[in-house]
Amino acid sequence: MATSAVELHPVESPEQRHAARELIEEYLRWVAEVARTNYGLSFDVEAMARSDIEDREKFYPPNGRIYLVRHGSVYVGVGCLRRLAPGLGEVQRMYIRPHVRGVGAARLLVQRLLEDAKELGYTRVRLESLKALTAAHRLYRSVGFREIDPYSENSMHNYQPPDTLATYRNSAVFMELALEGDAQ
Repeated sequence: MATSAVELHPVESPEQRHAARELIEEYLRWVAEVARTNYGLSFDVEAMARSDIEDREKFYPPNGRIYLVRHGSVYVGVGCLRRLAPGLGEVQRMYIRPHVRGVGAARLLVQRLLEDAKELGYTRVRLESLKALTAAHRLYRSVGFREIDPYSENSMHNYQPPDTLATYRNSAVFMELALEGDAQ
């Protein structure tokens, strides 16, 4: 049986925003369970998803991007890029449903986000990921990301109580990629 092509769709319409929110919530519920089980952490999934979709400054043009991944006739993944500071972007909410992993969707998505980062004038891109998500780390390393020290403007800063931030930082891998033309 032939596999369907993977397509990326920028989130523009209300229907796409709805699909993106569902996938982001699915991802956040999954990662929240990983965080709770492995590190004793919790966060407000609803507040994070609401911010991701409704805050037009976060993942939408002109400074960010949000894509749905379509495989066959169904949306199966999501990925986002946001501006952290001048010249600095961050990849967030990279998620592909488990039954579709292995068809190249995540690689296609991260490569597109990195191309967009270059077009937006970002010279470096960062990300954070729970240490337990080792398959994601392999993907990120394969496109050139390297581990760095935790950065203060990470996404969980707004969603973790101050007394758990150190635990969160110890549970996560922080990575950065210098884009073409930027000295490392």
